[in-house]
Amino acid sequence: MTDSSALDPEDRKIVTLARSARARGGVPEGAAVRDETGRTYVAGTVDLPSLRLSALRTAVAMAVASGATSLEAAAVVSGAEAVPEEDRAAVRDLGGADTPVLLAGPDGAVRVTVTAG
Repeated sequence: MTDSSALDPEDRKIVTLARSARARGGVPEGAAVRDETGRTYVAGTVDLPSLRLSALRTAVAMAVASGATSLEAAAVVSGAEAVPEEDRAAVRDLGGADTPVLLAGPDGAVRVTVTAG
């Protein structure tokens, strides 16, 4: 487990935004990504009959749709123990293999930081 208070303030911000998205939407996951200019994109899980996306893939899609050309970092708040490969792939596609992905529990405590690669 990573001490969330030891995180860079910008990383702590995306964890907080992801946690808020999860709570506000009443969804299993919340996510936030930060692009190369410092803008953030926040999303929750999308679970419609015709469209299912994880929170992280939704946040990456929002960044792309808004014109982001790269990512600096991503955060997911979830009850899951790991970030699925398909979610890391979406981050990797936009941010590259070394982009950090922070996984926090519902309490906001960061459990692990992995790279998108």
